[in-house]
Amino acid sequence: MSQNNFPKLHNATWPGIVGKGADSEPVIPFDSLLAMTAAAEVDGVKFDGLDLGLLEPHFTLNDPDETKILAEKLQKHNLVAGSLVAPIWAGSAMGTADQRKTFVEMVRKACEFGKQLNDLDVRHYGVVRIDSAAGVEEWAKDPARNTKIIAETFREACDVAAGYGEKLATEGEICWGAMHSWKYMVELLEMVDRPNIGFQADMSHTFLYTLGYNAPEHRILPKDADLNDREAVKAALKTVTDALRPWTIDFHVAQNDGSVFGSGSHDKTGRHCQATDPNGVLDIAHDAGYWLRDEKGELTKAFRHICWDGCMFPNEVMNSQQTWNDILAALVKVRNAHGWS
Repeated sequence: MSQNNFPKLHNATWPGIVGKGADSEPVIPFDSLLAMTAAAEVDGVKFDGLDLGLLEPHFTLNDPDETKILAEKLQKHNLVAGSLVAPIWAGSAMGTADQRKTFVEMVRKACEFGKQLNDLDVRHYGVVRIDSAAGVEEWAKDPARNTKIIAETFREACDVAAGYGEKLATEGEICWGAMHSWKYMVELLEMVDRPNIGFQADMSHTFLYTLGYNAPEHRILPKDADLNDREAVKAALKTVTDALRPWTIDFHVAQNDGSVFGSGSHDKTGRHCQATDPNGVLDIAHDAGYWLRDEKGELTKAFRHICWDGCMFPNEVMNSQQTWNDILAALVKVRNAHGWS
């Protein structure tokens, strides 16, 4: 049994919300997710913490007592908080002046929430996650101009975050304009040009980059690729990770079957599969190494925790304790292979 205790292992709360709601299944309450996370155990190993989607109905950023209540719940279960998802979709990084102002304000509120958790001694690492909150089709009407606007908004958000000592991580997902391919993502990060911005890799979403969904001009694997051809998949992953690894400051372990999926009001994006899905294209423990190790195979140690992301699963799956035990088992294998003490 590996004695590695880093990176720390986190579960995520936003899968209880994303793709749920009035036009889908009911939201899974935060307390339910917290209890199932705390109960999960694999060979004596438990989750170290939770990454938090600061989304209603789980959280409100307008209640001054919210972080104190959360801290007590986390401490009761011997868990900590890690990365935070800023609820920026009330605005848009590519929108009107007012929409962009709202976007930056939501980043500020998320950073303030994080600072309060830090002060309450239940958060010691992690980033604030953002995306462009802009669709690919709208972005494509004027790519150069729209990317420039998004970069300007991100710079403003970075400056606000810097005041709280926070880093912002851009999520690599095919449904966000200017972020929907690995090349566009690098271009945007270079254009923002701030020391406190980086990339959030998700093994499921970023695998879709290799297939060119929404950006066929940057496809790596051919359209009729055999996704059971491990050597071809590994070569494609190496291309994407070599480009984005230097920017990566937050990491989601996940599985994907090479398809897209949407639920409720959420746009189609890389399908998250269960950790044990036999149709999963990825060798989770091996392929995580492309993100966790550099081109020479050395550990980057670029972040202190990793998190499982599995959105838009049916509630029947998510309310099963076995699901969370399987997820924890997958994370343990990643840490055994690519962790440190």
